[in-house]
Amino acid sequence: MRTPNGGFAGELGQLDGDASRVFGPELGEFPSNGQQSASDDETLKTGTTTVGIKAKDGVVLATDMRASMGYMVSSKDVQKVEEIHPTGALTIAGSVSAAQNLISSLKAEVRLYEARRGEDMSMKALSTLTGNFLRSGAFFIVSPILGGVDSDGPHIYSLDPLGGTTEEEYTVSGSGSQYALGLLEQEYESEMSIEDAKHAAARAVKSAVERDLASGNGINIAVVTEDGVDVTRHKDFDDVL
Repeated sequence: MRTPNGGFAGELGQLDGDASRVFGPELGEFPSNGQQSASDDETLKTGTTTVGIKAKDGVVLATDMRASMGYMVSSKDVQKVEEIHPTGALTIAGSVSAAQNLISSLKAEVRLYEARRGEDMSMKALSTLTGNFLRSGAFFIVSPILGGVDSDGPHIYSLDPLGGTTEEEYTVSGSGSQYALGLLEQEYESEMSIEDAKHAAARAVKSAVERDLASGNGINIAVVTEDGVDVTRHKDFDDVL
């Protein structure tokens, strides 16, 4: 991130009304126009159920595989969880275009950080960067979950479309989140194993798929440990349960 523009008290007036000049990403500025409209019914959306669970030795992220456009299923094979860091991954819920752009931007910023500092970005720093990107307004209608492992252990972060960031033990997002959350409330246990977290995440997504029209067609599961990110895709929930 760049340092703030301007100097001391006598120069603060030049920042009034233009907060975009205070901080910006290393890759450049975001356009102030052309932001997506929340009322655009033709936008390709993931609908989505996404789940993040913190386990004893890592984190598990799980999503369904359906994308929708209005009331139509536009794709039955969408990968909604991506590796964005050597030991970090992000789920997507919301506008597909904005989510893909967000993932590309985060990957680039993570590589720049590592090249310049000679070390991996911490999960706290990555969550702050993700929140700053969302807060810019350039990635409108995206509600991701960030999960990863660093020197402080495993982390799960819930992020809202306006950039609000909260670290959680488990979290959900997307149109099927209420169904998934109810099951996680019963299934989650502190210090649970990776395998138990995978089963709980799969059961949560399956429960949402059975009730939410915008979720379905299989499950993506990402297991993140200190050794890296492993993403698998399953059309049949029985392969995981």
